[in-house]
Amino acid sequence: MTILNYIIWNGSPEIFSFGSFALRWYGLFFALGFLISQQILYFIYKKEGKPEKDVDTITIYMVVATILGARLGHIIFYQPEIIWENPLSIFLPFEFNPFRFTGLQGLASHGGAIGILFALWLYSRKRKPGQSYLQVVDRIVILVALTGALIRMGNYFNSEIIGLPTDKPYGVVFVSRFTDALKDNRVDHDGIVESVVYKGNDSLPKGSNGRVPMNIYVFFKKGTSSRDAESFSNFTARNILSNTLYEYFDASGENTKVDISSQDDGTLAARISTFGISRHPAQLYESISCIILFAFLYWIWYRQKDALPAGRLLGIFLIWCFGLRFVFEFLKENQESFEDDMILNMGQILSIPLVIAGIIILLLSFRKKV
Repeated sequence: MTILNYIIWNGSPEIFSFGSFALRWYGLFFALGFLISQQILYFIYKKEGKPEKDVDTITIYMVVATILGARLGHIIFYQPEIIWENPLSIFLPFEFNPFRFTGLQGLASHGGAIGILFALWLYSRKRKPGQSYLQVVDRIVILVALTGALIRMGNYFNSEIIGLPTDKPYGVVFVSRFTDALKDNRVDHDGIVESVVYKGNDSLPKGSNGRVPMNIYVFFKKGTSSRDAESFSNFTARNILSNTLYEYFDASGENTKVDISSQDDGTLAARISTFGISRHPAQLYESISCIILFAFLYWIWYRQKDALPAGRLLGIFLIWCFGLRFVFEFLKENQESFEDDMILNMGQILSIPLVIAGIIILLLSFRKKV
């Protein structure tokens, strides 16, 4: 038996749901980023002899700036049509007809970065001597790197910001959207689906461009008739695989076969033999790079906090974070269709000025200590 050299990821984006409200991993990671960062900032301010009460004020500035900046950045850079088509959705975290809590659908890291830089400028204008703008930002970017790592983990749980197809052994097949689709009461009207299980199929050869063979087992609730199970599997499930989730599965034509069998307890199960699309886990690439950046920035601060040139950490942060973001974009699917005709996508275009700014700030930090 050969060893499967791809990963099947079926993590649910929701921790739990209650009616129309659902607590999602993305929201938890987002909140944890701020909570952990606040405690680290307390430590930094204590070590530097600065007023710890200022940390609470900075936290408020950061939370508001990150959410507003990231959301407005997504709207302006990626979906400006929302402004005139559905302006309420810009900041409303739920949908109507039917009512459903969704959170903010679309946040841009470049917008968040701009929002944070602007908010900290407003903050530094009101602070005492010894907390200049660059000095404040230098400490905050340490925390932004950590928060960015947690947010990208949330993206991974959401199976969003997916990478391009790959044949690498660490490629990931994101299957949770199919699980969610099958269990959605708008799809499974009669509630006949009990569970969905995925297994790699090493009896078939891999296809090209990340196509990997896999079996999807749909287990039906007791009492489901053979006719309903066959209809649901052959039409509803296959339609979702090939038409709705074509970015995640190659289920067209002869690539998919369905077999219905009876289990020991008398219930029915469908085995759907198909091909998933193994992709670069781009979210994890960025998350890991942010963790390394956090550790590096914290190490520099800890060693040089008494004589750290203003702007040193900000310059490193901008070059590292958005330089790698520029590179990682080559491994990711475009977020919006208008980017398909562009030489560089929007994420890369927005990263270039931030990297240039980082280079300038870093060079200046070596010329003068502030």
